[in-house]
Amino acid sequence: MRSTAELQDGIFQALADPTRRAIFEALAEGEAAVKELTARFRISQPAVSQHLASLRAAGLVSARREGRFVYYRLEPNGLAPLVDWLEHYRAFWPERAQRLARLLETMDE
Repeated sequence: MRSTAELQDGIFQALADPTRRAIFEALAEGEAAVKELTARFRISQPAVSQHLASLRAAGLVSARREGRFVYYRLEPNGLAPLVDWLEHYRAFWPERAQRLARLLETMDE
């Protein structure tokens, strides 16, 4: 089993590529076959398959086979490790902003 840090790293690496992000966003609209994604993004089928493999390895998408077609869809909990990471820092910033505001007030006096 991969650690939380490894999961987060995989998500960041997968979403670092603009084409993978675009594919991920396209799948947010609904399930799609590789063929549909290839036509939509005007890149080769092997390139789309490589991007999907990266997204799948990061746990962001899953696949199902129907006949000779493979359909990909977003994995509902795929972003959970990233959301958890962001949540940790969300509490950090308001407190820091308040301290900065107090500091600026004392500097104005």
